Amino acid sequence: MSGRFEATVEIDRPVDEVFAYLADGRNDPQFSPRVLRIDRVPEGPTAVGTVFRSTVKDAGMKTARTFRITAFEPPRTLRWAEESRNLVTAARGGYDLEPLPNGGTRVRIHNVLEGHGLGKLLVGLALAAARKDAPAFGRRIRTAAEAAIPRA
Repeated sequence: MSGRFEATVEIDRPVDEVFAYLADGRNDPQFSPRVLRIDRVPEGPTAVGTVFRSTVKDAGMKTARTFRITAFEPPRTLRWAEESRNLVTAARGGYDLEPLPNGGTRVRIHNVLEGHGLGKLLVGLALAAARKDAPAFGRRIRTAAEAAIPRA
């Protein structure tokens, strides 16, 4: 079983700067409390093929996660695929960014969760929790991006 969740948020910063902030996955702990650590391999700018390795805590359990960037089209599109094989994974996901007339940015985040092995029994619960948290997740992204990106 698999399923999708998404959230949309408007950020009061220019699209180029919001894209750069989100493309650097090392910023994820600023808005995702489940991410305990994250590294980019190789070091340098994010591009197609860049890998982010993280340690996350879900339901009290720490797991290692590996995501590969599969599409990188500044300042509009960023896609990833999870390569790790935990019970529940974000098989694919991404950000879609759109410039707003006021100089801000509309961001849509989306992920497809999949269960593996026993995770096939758990993915429904994980998906329900992710959908419930999606609006708050979007707000956390907005708060973190606006704090990290100086106003012009």
